[in-house]
Amino acid sequence: MAPTKTSAAQWDNDSVTEWVINKGNGVKGLSETGITTLPHQYIQPVEERTMSKVLVGESIPIIDVSNWDDPKVGEAICDASEKWGFFQIINHDIPLEVLNNVKKATCRFFDLSAEEKNKYSKENAVSNNARYTTSFIPKAEKALEWKDNLSLFYVSEEEAAALWPSSCKDEVLAYMHNGEKVAKNLLKVLLNGLNVTDIDSEKKQLVTGSKRVNMNFYPKCPNPDLTVGVGRHSDVSAFTILLQDDIGGLYVRVEATDSWIHVPPVKGSLVINIGDAVQMLSNGRYRSIEHRVAANGNSNRISVPLFINPRPEDIIAPLPEVLANTGEKPIYKPILYSDYCRHYYRKAHDGKATIDIAKA
Repeated sequence: MAPTKTSAAQWDNDSVTEWVINKGNGVKGLSETGITTLPHQYIQPVEERTMSKVLVGESIPIIDVSNWDDPKVGEAICDASEKWGFFQIINHDIPLEVLNNVKKATCRFFDLSAEEKNKYSKENAVSNNARYTTSFIPKAEKALEWKDNLSLFYVSEEEAAALWPSSCKDEVLAYMHNGEKVAKNLLKVLLNGLNVTDIDSEKKQLVTGSKRVNMNFYPKCPNPDLTVGVGRHSDVSAFTILLQDDIGGLYVRVEATDSWIHVPPVKGSLVINIGDAVQMLSNGRYRSIEHRVAANGNSNRISVPLFINPRPEDIIAPLPEVLANTGEKPIYKPILYSDYCRHYYRKAHDGKATIDIAKA
């Protein structure tokens, strides 16, 4: 039974930890208690919850990829990857049914009882490859983020069948396997844009060797202006394929003007963003960009990112062909991908600070 605490002052550190984290209710459960003001644990510093300037009417590029082999499509993708680090794609050939089904499955998982969801918590899960969490890294954060999350790391069909929640595993696998086709085309376009034309199996594995799907749930928030759904960060992936619902709330930073633009949902589209790994592999030509998610005071919101990553055992550094083709010196030193990720996941979101450890 939910506690009858509707006042923020009644939620001390211990009660938030117990109800939200230990008992598995998450912020969805906290929101559903009927609270009318935000508990202090979720109040972000002013500089983290305030966007310096939001550009109204601006948007990231929307690219029609119905013909991946069209040179103009490749040029548009590479140009967006250099200038924005973000773009949306339409006509990507993933059936709308697949996208709708994984959105429904996301809602279905988060509608499970706290007891069922908590089977996948850090304390109870039988594997790190299916993990239910709230916020980002609660033990490392001075202020918590207003988000619950199920993270599913793909190893094999057999493991997914055995360990992923039955409420969503089939839909997530269908989304992931369809997304692999998009990833294959993106890999070819991005590497060709770097004049890397010999895309052998080793390069494919280096850039797209592992996959993770996150199912994100952002509950209705009593004071959305005081917190964030997700704080400022770039992704550690090679690139990310994001499915939004129709609510909106994703913002991308424009570095040149220190401003932010909203990424409006487009029916049937996918948002693509460059991750830190591809920024390093391209020696900084393609850029990972800070982005964040605003909390919403009117409704729940979901999103489903598919992270396309190097393998944990891969060494990430500027591709030799990139350096040879441009004559550039490497901006980044070689780093074990698992070490890079370990550094990222032991601290709160802090913009793009993680990539500094890889600078030459």
